[in-house]
Amino acid sequence: MTLQEKRKDLDVERQKRLLTRLVEELSRSDPELYYRSTSEVAAQIEGLIGKAGRLSLEDRQLLMRLSRRDIEVLLSLH
Repeated sequence: MTLQEKRKDLDVERQKRLLTRLVEELSRSDPELYYRSTSEVAAQIEGLIGKAGRLSLEDRQLLMRLSRRDIEVLLSLH
């Protein structure tokens, strides 16, 4: 495995952890979140990613690389 592949794997793991954290935040403010479609949740997460102060600059840049579809896929993996 090359260094670039290892870095990509680490980035994906960080993205998953960050997305999980954002889902947990959303769940606290919206108890019905569990029953929403993955695409609805992904759209809400996109909104959180763009909000200032919610994430560090580094975390925001890492998540901004993801499309809504990418977010949906990562959410469905756990």
